[in-house]
Amino acid sequence: MLSPIGESMTNLDTVRPSRRSIRLRDYDYRQSGGYFITINAYRRRMLFGQIEEGKAVSGKIGEIIRSCWEEIPLHFPSVEIDGFVVMPNHVHGIILISGVGAACCAPTGALEARSPSSLSAVVRSFKSSCSRCVSRLCLLQGGHLWQRNYYEHIIRNGADLNDVREYILNNPVQWSQDRENPDRA
Repeated sequence: MLSPIGESMTNLDTVRPSRRSIRLRDYDYRQSGGYFITINAYRRRMLFGQIEEGKAVSGKIGEIIRSCWEEIPLHFPSVEIDGFVVMPNHVHGIILISGVGAACCAPTGALEARSPSSLSAVVRSFKSSCSRCVSRLCLLQGGHLWQRNYYEHIIRNGADLNDVREYILNNPVQWSQDRENPDRA
């Protein structure tokens, strides 16, 4: 069977849409600095816990996520973790990368994403570790744990870092207004 543009329908099934990167063009995510990240649950499902009286209360999956977060520095010596919160359907966290990565790796380009101390490598490892643990314990029946990709904000200075820490701390209190909350009024 041919599609309106003349291609076989079976060929269309294997064609993936072109995806554009949401990262800053020409920015080296291996360099020293702070990064505020947000990672959503697949289809923003409420898998990680709940909000009770303005406090985030993690369920079993949320506790696994917290544990995996706390282990990041064990696997990435040039990375420190800072503020972190597990919300019902997403997580916020701060990742601080020290200057080891940029000096020892190839120039920016195709190899950047494979750098062991790049932000993408840290997030990919974190998401993978969480998914493996949840799968091993059979806590998620079918499907994915995480949405593809993640959001990041480059922390520019100490004032910005403090603002991000405050945002993370207050996120559970603001849940009723959060755009990630499916019950938002």
